[in-house]
Amino acid sequence: MKFVQTDQAPQAIGPYSQGMVVNNMFYSSGQIPLTPAGTLVEGSIEDQTHQVFSNLKAVLEEAGASFSTVVKVMVFLDDLSNFDAVNGIYAEYFGDHRPARSCVEVSKLPKGAGIEIEVIALVK
Repeated sequence: MKFVQTDQAPQAIGPYSQGMVVNNMFYSSGQIPLTPAGTLVEGSIEDQTHQVFSNLKAVLEEAGASFSTVVKVMVFLDDLSNFDAVNGIYAEYFGDHRPARSCVEVSKLPKGAGIEIEVIALVK
């Protein structure tokens, strides 16, 4: 097992790591729209989603993975009416790559975020 840690994404806000690599698989912790400095992006769901993907890119790269090696994505929204907006941004980052995915509405997310995403990826 290897802990994944980068200053290019926000530090964990609890007793967990940004992610773990186990047997050539990367498991990310959920990323919310915090900047690497720890400030919550409180703008539109689009702004929040772009920040989440920026964070995911950083932890994936630190782990030796990328969006093209993601095999599973879990998306948590505090309002499922944002599904279409998030889906459009999601498509920008994954392009033609189509990992398995789930998307659910939850009542609350940490720090009042509107979105949280976690991924599982193959390490190159």
